Amino acid sequence: MTTSLMELKTPLSIILFQPEIPPNTGNIIRLCANTGVSLHLVKPLGFPLQDRKLRRSGLDYHEYVNITVHEDWFSCYQYFSGRRILAIETCGDKYYHEIDYKPDDVLLFGSETKGLPDKVLDAVGRENTFRLPMLKGQRSLNLSNSVAVVVYRAWSKLGFIGGL
Repeated sequence: MTTSLMELKTPLSIILFQPEIPPNTGNIIRLCANTGVSLHLVKPLGFPLQDRKLRRSGLDYHEYVNITVHEDWFSCYQYFSGRRILAIETCGDKYYHEIDYKPDDVLLFGSETKGLPDKVLDAVGRENTFRLPMLKGQRSLNLSNSVAVVVYRAWSKLGFIGGL
């Protein structure tokens, strides 16, 4: 019996809101390829999709990832109508490990230097905004590291759908 690539995918999705640093997005592309998570990018992007640093950090994993680029936040938000969007942001009152993850959750992360604007956080609901713990006085974790931590937590809670 053979298994198609689509059968190995998890229904989880990641949104990167206006990412700025190509190697971070490249690392996230590689993470998505290895976890079966789809990736959504919200413009404006801080780099062209053909960027050399993006390609190098994503290695040859681009072909294994479903990447969708949205022209703006509104079109992305509409695309996910009916699905729960969970924002990961330093202003969250609750921690990411407290989430009761669902198979079709959408994990939203802000840009490296600006995070998520209030209009985006208000759209998803402040009750759906979570944080990763850090030591007092620190600003934030690297974007690709944050995405990896949350994706693996969610995937583990879902029984590593499609994982070996």
